[in-house]
Amino acid sequence: MHDRSYGDGHAHSGTPGDAALLLLADSRLPAGGHAHSGGAEEAVRLGTITGPEDLARFLRGRLATTGLVAAALAAAACELAATARPAGGVEGEQPRRLGLGHLVQARPGEDAGDPAEPWRRLDAEADARTASPAQRQAARTQGRLLLRTARRMWPSPVLDALAAAVPEGPHHPIALGAAAAAAGCEPYQAALAAAYSSVTGPATAAVRLLGLDPVTVHRLLADLAPALNDAAHAACASLMDAVVMDAGVVDTGLGDAGPVDAGPGDADGGDPLTADPLDPDFPAGPRGSGWPALPGHAAPMLDLLAEGHLKNAMKLFVS
Repeated sequence: MHDRSYGDGHAHSGTPGDAALLLLADSRLPAGGHAHSGGAEEAVRLGTITGPEDLARFLRGRLATTGLVAAALAAAACELAATARPAGGVEGEQPRRLGLGHLVQARPGEDAGDPAEPWRRLDAEADARTASPAQRQAARTQGRLLLRTARRMWPSPVLDALAAAVPEGPHHPIALGAAAAAAGCEPYQAALAAAYSSVTGPATAAVRLLGLDPVTVHRLLADLAPALNDAAHAACASLMDAVVMDAGVVDTGLGDAGPVDAGPGDADGGDPLTADPLDPDFPAGPRGSGWPALPGHAAPMLDLLAEGHLKNAMKLFVS
């Protein structure tokens, strides 16, 4: 049995998703990612990015905001897909879960047998974190193309369910996380792929738009490697925080946490702060309260760049 990693610093000896991660992160994947500049084209047009130094600041800021949000959404989608996957999964194993299975359960008024509802809810979380209509349109276009490609590469009932749930196209991180799960990846790997794509698209666009030295730009990406790992770790940590919130524990942001309403597992006086979220008996509080706790870092500059780019008749990239 191979070890599994969720970004908690524990090593893993290799999973079926290791090779799939490379495929998902490959710019040659025919999913339309090369047509999106992530705001870089409009930033170049306005003179915000003029050279490697400006690009480095742009990439670091993008990773810390929308990159982190995308990584968390991708990890959540990968976890949801793994939870929905029938027993047996990859290599005959049931995937180790983060304890979010209760989020798949139906809310009052929902059809408990409808596999589309959890996907609609998670996609709505992505929508709520994307203020710019132009950004939402671009994210859905990318997600629709990626999902179509992934369904041919890794046929899966989970991907079929996502396509049926969001026919207009799920947000790109949602599609990426689901595709990663179908390919055998872990949530951490899905988060890493999302974080990586959040900076490589703009970096490649800057090379084409400004004629920058590709080696210089790839040096910028190499310098970002620790931050990419940190973003993927933080994305998965936010999933664990969501589990804690669902258990009736709130992080005050001051280094301590306190219980709110005890979950079902606290009736015996157990301490929710010492419970293991990976334990199947870990208490589950109000259903559906975890996903809103995922990162929602705003990036107003990227929103404005996206809206300006949409109105620009002369452009090389879709977004």
